[in-house]
Amino acid sequence: MDFQHRPGGKTGSGGVASSSESNRDRRERLRQLALETIDINKDPYFMKNHLGSYECKLCLTLHNNEGSYLAHTQGKKHQTNLARRAAKEAKEAPAQPAPEKVKVEVKKFVKIGRPGYKVTKQRDAEVGQQSLLFQIDYPEIAETVIPRHRFMSAYEQRIEPPDRRWQYLLFAAEPYETISFKVPSREIDKVEGKFWTHWNRETKQFFLQFHFKMEKPVQPQSLPIGPPGIKNRPPPLMNGMPPRAPMPPDGMPPPRPAGMPMPPMPPAGPVPPGPPQLPPAPQGPPPAPQGPPPTPQGPPPTPQGPPPTPQGPPPTPQGPPPTPQGPPPALQGPPPPAPQGLPPAPQGPPPALQGLPPSLQGP
Repeated sequence: MDFQHRPGGKTGSGGVASSSESNRDRRERLRQLALETIDINKDPYFMKNHLGSYECKLCLTLHNNEGSYLAHTQGKKHQTNLARRAAKEAKEAPAQPAPEKVKVEVKKFVKIGRPGYKVTKQRDAEVGQQSLLFQIDYPEIAETVIPRHRFMSAYEQRIEPPDRRWQYLLFAAEPYETISFKVPSREIDKVEGKFWTHWNRETKQFFLQFHFKMEKPVQPQSLPIGPPGIKNRPPPLMNGMPPRAPMPPDGMPPPRPAGMPMPPMPPAGPVPPGPPQLPPAPQGPPPAPQGPPPTPQGPPPTPQGPPPTPQGPPPTPQGPPPTPQGPPPALQGPPPPAPQGLPPAPQGPPPALQGLPPSLQGP
């Protein structure tokens, strides 16, 4: 292709694009932009015929590809037909009335002041659950009016800055002013018996009580320790099995098994205070005898005549011997000291006795 002799051209450049080339480039750019922003499958006027080409049902135009159809949707003709169709549908559609806002009629009455009230804080002794009891007095309430109540979030009121830690309990009854109480923003226990209201028509008093839900599980209470000498009631059986005995502390012997006899107890008596005292040990060996043993002086006396014979048989004991009454008396004081060592053996044979009769001196 000869670019050299093109009007306005220059050797080595593409030259100035013609108007047709500029239009083709513009349509391609519009098609790429439309593909990014428009979903062609959701267009109600887009239709593909049996010849493989595309038609616009609004403008009744024929297009060879999707790019041509998207370029058509951005054109003046398609936009004008869209505006005309929208005006026609708006004219033919029946006029629908706008939804009316619900209007709440505000009752107007003369307020006579605030009612009297009494608040009681309560706590369950067994479970520890906290509750509040409200008593509101309406002595001049209207005959057909019953007091009402409701809980209000801290973000609904406009009196104080909102704080999510608190909520408000409101009481209302004509002709008294509406009063509210600031309570902790905790979950209310709605179980039967935990939340109740009562209106006494005779005394004109309104009662309301509610419980807060427990935040922590209840811990089992320990059994009280009774006075010494009285055994505590054993704990209940768990799954049919008795509870385990507590382990002895460190350094103590294990408990004696069941059925084993107990060791004998020491004899009763006054126990001296303090640790037992051992007897004093003897100092040194026992004293040795001084000198030889004394010799008898003269012969021993001889018996005079034969010994007397017993008269008759010996007396027999009458009845069984008496049994000792009570345990034997305990020894008083410490036992005698044990001798240390043996006494020295005598030196040589023992001396012969002097002055024995000749019948006793041996052969």
